[in-house]
Amino acid sequence: MEKYVFIIGATSDIGMAIAEKYAREGYDLLLGARKSERLLPAQSDLQIRFGIRCNLLELDLSQTATLAAAWNSLERKPGISICVAGYMQDNDEVLRDTNATLQTIESNFTGPVTLLNAIALDYLKNGTGVIAGFSSVAGLRGRQSNFIYGSAKAGFIAYLSGLRNKLFHHQVHVLTVLPGFVYTKMTAHLALPGLLTATPAQVANAVFTGIRKKKNVIYVKWFWKWIMCIIRMIPEFMFKKKKL
Repeated sequence: MEKYVFIIGATSDIGMAIAEKYAREGYDLLLGARKSERLLPAQSDLQIRFGIRCNLLELDLSQTATLAAAWNSLERKPGISICVAGYMQDNDEVLRDTNATLQTIESNFTGPVTLLNAIALDYLKNGTGVIAGFSSVAGLRGRQSNFIYGSAKAGFIAYLSGLRNKLFHHQVHVLTVLPGFVYTKMTAHLALPGLLTATPAQVANAVFTGIRKKKNVIYVKWFWKWIMCIIRMIPEFMFKKKKL
């Protein structure tokens, strides 16, 4: 497979860490973002430091009608596509604001699914390719603190699982990434527990290794798997009384 990676949501801290990891490993990059001009300094830096080619693609995941065309317009298509894009606001604010609700759903589910559908059809036809999608442990059980964001991420988990089942028979690998807490701009206002929180660089390393080893699902910090296992086992009549 050609060493060329597409990162969707590249302006995020995690997206940029993944870009640097793959550039360091000698991969050319296609960086997709809603405001691609913000990536111009990073594009120049990555090309100079690592001697790779780095292209930019303007993508707005809320404009679902344009996404397949954006992918299909590419003359050179990456064999690895990593969807890091996401959006999270305070749950109570989203609950009161229909536009924020729709933005949460579009950014975390509808937009990524629409774009990955177009990518998946190409990979299926070619019989090769890798898709990695970032969901969240918040999608493993609805909690009062983030159930709108979590429900969109739950849908994305189910989508990636079904896509993996579909594309496995065509030699295409699909990876689901469940990072847990990560130190980023999106979580800067939160008091995160250090032991449970990863850095963007740790996430990037985990994704690179997960793709290389053809993992199905990865948790960046391994204990999140067991934390969420316990949370999912709590009976609903007890769970609904908790403030999580």
